[in-house]
Amino acid sequence: MIQIDLSGKIAVVTGGTGELGRVMVRTLARSGADVAIHYHANSEQADSLLNEVQEMGVRAMKVQADITEEESVFAMRDAIKGTLGSPHIIVNNAVIQYPWSSVLEQSIDDYESQFRSCVLQNVLMAKAFTPDMIKEKYGRIIAINSECSMQNLPGQSAYVSGKRGMDGVLRVLAREIGEHHITVNQVAPGWTISDKERNYKPLIPRRNPYAKSVPLRRRGEDQEIAHTVVFLASDLAGFITGAYIPVCGGNVMPAI
Repeated sequence: MIQIDLSGKIAVVTGGTGELGRVMVRTLARSGADVAIHYHANSEQADSLLNEVQEMGVRAMKVQADITEEESVFAMRDAIKGTLGSPHIIVNNAVIQYPWSSVLEQSIDDYESQFRSCVLQNVLMAKAFTPDMIKEKYGRIIAINSECSMQNLPGQSAYVSGKRGMDGVLRVLAREIGEHHITVNQVAPGWTISDKERNYKPLIPRRNPYAKSVPLRRRGEDQEIAHTVVFLASDLAGFITGAYIPVCGGNVMPAI
């Protein structure tokens, strides 16, 4: 049986205290990686997750930062390097949520926040962490996109603008740093079931209206997203770069 072993690797997950982020952090730790848990405001959740990860026997730390501000991202980098060392794996997962609306009604501030949280987050994380990856001739950059960036549905314009913008930046980055054996890939979840829904809401039936449009006829689970992230972080995915990988049961299918 093939098993993913990330022992000796250091990972940082932005938005590590979020619904998907927590599962990614746990899964990376279970695979043996040391993990830096980024958070913006939820220090209590970060403490809880940190204790959980440390009980798995790996090194871990929590680190606060505003991923849209250069000074804050670079301070996060320095804190991680000073405690764990230079990361081999970065997972750009943090996201800003807001009400969706039509193009005519959406606030200009919403478009700007999506640019900062999607595009600038990926630019700043690359500027902060890629130079050490280049020195080591090894690295994994994994960004969390969305099936929405292919759907372009009404009400999604600000969100889609940010996600499609980060897609362009990351594809260029993949070409620019590939010679240094650094891969750059995107994971694009669909409407995913997470603990928030499991714990606080009646579980939406697997055959709901959304699921009927999915070829696999169900919604994905957060663990399935995390598994894809860990695969891309591993040497099993060493010859995959520049990819946008939907993890949505076939609800969107990139075509050639």
